Amino acid sequence: MTAANFIRANTVLGFSPLVPEIALHLATEITPIWQATEDWLRERALKPPFWAFAWPGGQALARYVLDNPGIVAGKRVLDFAAGGGIAAIACVRAGAAMVEAAEIDDLARTAIALNAEVNGVCVGVSEGDVVGSACRWDVILCGDVCYEAPMTTRIMPWLRQLAFDANVWIADPGRAYVPKSGLSEIGRFLVPTSLELEDRTEREVTIYRVEPEPGPLMA
Repeated sequence: MTAANFIRANTVLGFSPLVPEIALHLATEITPIWQATEDWLRERALKPPFWAFAWPGGQALARYVLDNPGIVAGKRVLDFAAGGGIAAIACVRAGAAMVEAAEIDDLARTAIALNAEVNGVCVGVSEGDVVGSACRWDVILCGDVCYEAPMTTRIMPWLRQLAFDANVWIADPGRAYVPKSGLSEIGRFLVPTSLELEDRTEREVTIYRVEPEPGPLMA
């Protein structure tokens, strides 16, 4: 079974609560992957299907961009750790000149391409890990990326360096490892969530601008 066929078989086309304009291939209670155990995923050499959910951070970024299209119109945009690509698709809809979605998960990259196709837009999908790359974008969007200490420690020096040349935004729904300094709030959204994914029925997501800070590029 191809990656595309696997995604179609294990998701349904749906819409997130905050961004009903964008259709996504999503896992729901009626799809097999929703009930998949870690053993089931391991047997198939699959990572957890984070790409199959519209996480609060990505929804907030997409909503912010669609409501304020001028911030990306005509710009080169990176949707970092893009998941299913909801923010990237919103940027194309808002008139961005070029949109690149970065994901290290093979299935996620396929899901982004499928989601872009169903919404009638073109999103470039990066191959490999972009962390440490020199800046080639005007705007960098990061939805819900501070959920683990190793991830935050690795990406933040790179994002702070990119912030010298680009607008870098992090949308955080109250994760434990979001930095306590070097961020400026630019927006807030209350995002409905599922108790299957979160510990509450809604999350307040804060969108921050990352302040620049010199440092070496990450390896």
